[in-house]
Amino acid sequence: MSTAKHIYETTFIVNASIDDAQIEAAITRTQDIITKNGGNVTSLNKWGRKRLAYPINKKTTGFYCHIEFEADAPLIALLERAYQLDELILRYLTVRLSRNALKARAKALREAVAAEESVEATTPTATEEKGALS
Repeated sequence: MSTAKHIYETTFIVNASIDDAQIEAAITRTQDIITKNGGNVTSLNKWGRKRLAYPINKKTTGFYCHIEFEADAPLIALLERAYQLDELILRYLTVRLSRNALKARAKALREAVAAEESVEATTPTATEEKGALS
């Protein structure tokens, strides 16, 4: 019996004192765990190196990565176990997005698109500006 897929987001911090190739490898491993276990990555955001609010394992900076994905619930346990075993991952958090959160995101996106379209409609084109200045 198949369970319904839900939308999740996971944010994790990779040790930033390693080279970029190792950071990319850690991110790729996380994506592979999701896709090889029936999940679908919908968004990947690399926020980059940032100063930590407090030292973690004597590290003061971390490389932040945020992934949004669709998956069945059992995948989350596999993903978080992989985080625990990976020495490069300093911290992680995975949450399931609620219907209300998804509705709020969709509403904000619609409002942003509408605001952008209204700005474009009121901004004169180069030819209109030239005609107004003549």
